[in-house]
Order: sequence, then structure tokens, then C-alpha cells
Amino acid sequence: MAGGGGGGGGGGGGGLAPPPKQDELQPHPAKDQLPNIAYCITSPPPWPEAILLGFQHYLVMLGTTVLIPSSLVPQMGGGNEEKAKVIQTLLFVAGLNTLCQTLFGTRLPAVIGGSFSFVPTTISIVLAGRYSDIVNPQERFEKIMRGIQGALIVASTLQIVIGFSGLWRNVTRFLSPLSAVPLVALSGFGLYELGFPVLARCIEIGLPQLIVLVIFSQYIPHIIRSEKHVFDRFAVIFSVVLVWIYAHLLTVGGAYKNTGTKTQASCRTDRAGIIGAAPWIRVPYPFQWGAPTFDAGEAFAMMAASFVALVESTGGFIAVSRYASATPMPPTILSRGVGWQGVGILFSGIFGTGTGSSVSVENAGLLALTRVGSRRVVQISAGFMIFFSILGKFGAVFASIPPPIIAALYCLFFAYVGAAGLSFLQFCNLNSFKTKFVLGFSIFMGLSIPQYFNEYRVVNGYGPVHTGARWFNDMINVPFSSEAFVAGLLALFLDSTLHRKDNTTRKDRGMIWWEKFRSFKTDSRSEEFYSLPFNLNKFFPSV
Repeated sequence: MAGGGGGGGGGGGGGLAPPPKQDELQPHPAKDQLPNIAYCITSPPPWPEAILLGFQHYLVMLGTTVLIPSSLVPQMGGGNEEKAKVIQTLLFVAGLNTLCQTLFGTRLPAVIGGSFSFVPTTISIVLAGRYSDIVNPQERFEKIMRGIQGALIVASTLQIVIGFSGLWRNVTRFLSPLSAVPLVALSGFGLYELGFPVLARCIEIGLPQLIVLVIFSQYIPHIIRSEKHVFDRFAVIFSVVLVWIYAHLLTVGGAYKNTGTKTQASCRTDRAGIIGAAPWIRVPYPFQWGAPTFDAGEAFAMMAASFVALVESTGGFIAVSRYASATPMPPTILSRGVGWQGVGILFSGIFGTGTGSSVSVENAGLLALTRVGSRRVVQISAGFMIFFSILGKFGAVFASIPPPIIAALYCLFFAYVGAAGLSFLQFCNLNSFKTKFVLGFSIFMGLSIPQYFNEYRVVNGYGPVHTGARWFNDMINVPFSSEAFVAGLLALFLDSTLHRKDNTTRKDRGMIWWEKFRSFKTDSRSEEFYSLPFNLNKFFPSV
């Protein structure tokens, strides 16, 4: 009654605005599946569009695929030739892993690419004392790579066991919309260091890329209303091509002739050195660098990194399921996906990519930009990854896009993933003080603790935990340097220990919304989105 009376009063104020209807005064209803998605997980777009969208996913995942080897390989003693080979291998394995994940894992349109979570541990292996007396850089590179392979092969068992044994299923059953918010939000927002700071290394090409991308994806569709979503759906291709040509003109015109080496490396389009070094055709094969070597301490440190990647990927998978307009993942499906991600890390170790793999956060953001959450599109992008990893020269052309252009894309995509996390607040009661505490405290500590660890490392050259055993330092320093890991685990712990069994608390946490998705059988839509192909559900039933 009070609402109706208020509306009447507003209408009589001067006859300008009609009184709001009763249903207009209601808050927006919560939705299990995200509306306004053009193609959901099971509905593929027409083939020409699907192929272009797949190519766009390939372009976006190239950033991480090039950045990681570009920073690691020179430290390992490798030159441009080795760098090109590692990039090809990483691309090839990413294609394999993406196909495995979309066919047998979670079946979500998630790209599984190289992961930054493994980089600090990999650098520790690079700096290990036993490699310091090797003079020949080629030999040093191969020996270090074999040491990294051994650590990755052992570390992969962690996710394989946790995933396929159903252990992760039992953990994620405690996950509510409330504890998912900090985990998923900081899976995106926590990567802020890879956004504007990298873009600003060459502001004259990074900033135009960001502005052009926003204009193409947001403003042109807003001004030109058409049935065909050309500009917003292919904004990445349009903007990257335009700014890449502009950057090439600057390079050819001699704009960077007298600048420092750092500026040249970031801005020039011919500085990567990959195109000349890449072979025309080369198929990456297992143990191409030689037999892996094993060290117990390094394997433990890599396991800690693998656990961090597992938590971050859980946030990634939840964001992907949201943007693919699927229902929330049943815990068994998430556990199955984690098992296959472990297999992916095993592939990384066998082929020698120099780093492990996890869900590509930037590709999850691209799903939101295009509003196409189709599984087929991501499988096509996996085909592009494998194709361009074998045809080295062609792949190297795309891989030489300057890093600031890629960072400009990240500014938008990581923001979308963070927003996916915030969207789960629709299921929670934001007037509850317990909700405010869990949310605020976990997000704040999730930003503050890693900030301390990262700052300490920049100032001193090593993390706060600094003992004689480098592997032990990594086991503590690496997890606490990850925003999503700290925020996600803290939120899950607080949410699980502070709730009472009464209905009000369950409603405040949003648990009543996710109750029906805790088992595979209780919602018929789970079958549509997540069941295995080729009737495999008979042999591997989901519970």
C-alpha cells in the first residue's frame, strides 16, 4: 500500500511523470541463466560467423601465449629460435587442452591456455644453482626446460587426483553465490597489473587500441541499431587490424629510431624476432627437448602453483558458465573439468611448454563482448591454435602483435570477468551485515595481502618467506601473491563457518538459488549443457 500511495503522490506533483506501476518498483528479478546472449552453449552461429569468432578467440589467447615465453626463454639461455619453438608448443598444447575440455571436461566454451600462476615457480627453477655453471646457452636452455617438464609432470597429478576422485566436488558443494563473488570478481579484477601498466609501456598505440575497441564494441551498436551485430561481435578484429596498421606505419616511418630498447621492444611491430626465427612447418612432439629431470623440492613448489591455478580456474569456469548462458555448474561437472585440466598440465609437461595451463580469463571476457557462448566457436578456435602452431611462419605473424595492443584488450575482458563475479550478488541479501562482512573483508584482504607480497618481492628481490629452501619459499609466496586465491579461499571459509542452518541465512547467502544445481540430476537443464558426448554418460555417470 505504501508503494502505491507514494506512486500516486509522485503522479499528482505536476502531471509531468505518470505514476510508476507496482511492478516497476520491484527490484530486477534474479536469473539462473544470463539473458540476452545471442548464441548459448549448445546453439552454434552460422559457419562463416563461427569461423570468424573462433579466429577472434585465437587472436585474444595469443597474448598470454607470447608474453610468457618472451619473458622466460631469454632467462633460460634461449634465443629467438627457441622462443618461437616454445610459443608454437604452447599454442599446440593449448589447442589440445581446449578440445579436451570442451569435449570431455566441463563442456563449457572455455579456452585452456598458458597460465601466469606457474611463472614464479618456473623462474625459481631457472635460477637454481645446478644450472649456473653451464656455459653453452643452448645446453643450459634444454637442461632447464627438462627440469621444468619434470616438475610439471609431477604437479599435474594434484589436479588429476583432486578432480577425478571427486574431492573438488566435495569442496565446491560449500560454494554459495556469496563466496563465489570474491572468487570470480578477483579472477578478473585481480589481473589489473596486466592491463593499463602494460598498455602504458607504449601509450601511443595502447591507448588508441583501448578507445577504438570501446567505440566499436559499445558506442557504434548504441548509435546504429541494426539486426546484424557486426561491429560489437567483431570489435576485436576491427580494432586490432586498424591499430596494428597504425603501429606498423609508426615503425616504418622511423618514429622509434632513437628511443631506448624497452620502448622499441614494446612499440615496434618488427621487434619480436619471432617471424624470422619460426620454421615454416614444424609439429611439436613429446619430449622434444630431451628426457625430463625430476627434483622433489621443485615438484612440491610446482604443486602449490598448480593448486593456485586450480582455484583461479574454478573462478574462470564459473564466469564462463555465466556468459555462455548455462545454468550454474553442478560440483561433479566442475570436478570433472579440474581433472581434465590436470591432464592439460600433464600435456604441458610432456611437450615442454615452460608453464602449466589454466582457464584463459581473457577469452571468458570475450564471450561477454561478443554475446556468443557457443561451444563450437571455441572448438574452432582450438583448430586455429593447432593449425597455426604447425604452420610456424603464419602463426608468428599474428604472434608479433605489440604487447600494449593485447593489454588494451585485457582492460576490457578482465573487467567483464570481474563483473560476472559481481553479478552473483543478485542472489544474496545485501542488507545482511554478515553478507557485508564476508564480501567486504574477503575482497579487501584479497587485494591487500597479494599487494604486500608482490611489493615486498619488487623491493627486496625475494618474497616475505625467505628460507634457504627456494621450493619452500615458493610454496608460501606464490599462493599468497594471487588475488583470486586469497579472496576465494577466505570467502569460502568465512561463508561456511559463519552460517547457521536456518532458512534465513541460507537465503541471505543465495544458497536456495543454487540448491537445485548441487546434484546433476535435480535440474533437467544440466543434462542439456553438461552431459558427455558419444553416450559416454553411461560409462561415466555424473552424480
